[in-house]
Amino acid sequence: MTGDPRSEHILELEDVSKFFGSVVALRGVTLRLRRGEVHCLLGDNGAGKSTLIKILSGVHRPTEGVYRVDGEPVVLGSPRDALDRGIATVYQDLALVPLMSVARNFFMGREPTRRWLGFRLLDEDQAARVAQEKLAEMGISVRDASQAVGTMSGGERQCLAIARAIHFGARVLILDEPTAALGVKQSANVLRLIARARQQGISVIFISHNVQHAYPIGDTFTLLNRGRSMGTFRKDEITRDRVLDMMAGGVEMQKLMAELGVRV
Repeated sequence: MTGDPRSEHILELEDVSKFFGSVVALRGVTLRLRRGEVHCLLGDNGAGKSTLIKILSGVHRPTEGVYRVDGEPVVLGSPRDALDRGIATVYQDLALVPLMSVARNFFMGREPTRRWLGFRLLDEDQAARVAQEKLAEMGISVRDASQAVGTMSGGERQCLAIARAIHFGARVLILDEPTAALGVKQSANVLRLIARARQQGISVIFISHNVQHAYPIGDTFTLLNRGRSMGTFRKDEITRDRVLDMMAGGVEMQKLMAELGVRV
């Protein structure tokens, strides 16, 4: 990994655009992620969040603009290139196998092994012990690391995917709608885990359309609307109500409530 680790920003997108033929998915978006901060990327469905995630994670290359890591311009050819630079993305599907154990899902492709009669075998005891210890460090209690992931709640699975990325050296966590399908209690657990990651100096990009979840945990907010940035704001520069107003749908909901005669 090259670049200057002393750079204020660990990731930067400068005036980035992405075109798919005649379709403009992103136009002139700038995003800067400081070290050890939670940067919330907010926008309604169709705002361009998914495209931006895929550029950050190495799935897509920007059509225009510059992507920098540690202050150095980079061209990521694949998600593996991003992982090699410590940039891990946790998508909504979590990349977990429900019928496999917690330990196997935790190590997924990077399993510890031991030698037996000249053969390399999975060291199940070590895998279970490490998985259980690392999850406990993140505040997740697992009774038995050999239990199937399918027996875990949605919030526990989300926490497992995040803890796995942190264990394998993520400096940047990109979280794609991590609380979208969760209840109140499970969402709170995920937000606590994000706060723990920040305390460890890990930078987080939290993608969401739910301001109620993003605002309490976020340090900085970038708002997208139809592929364009509506600006980036520190928490002390913008209120939650103002974020709601600026997001696509905020004004429309106000109009709807006025039409229905609902006072707010």
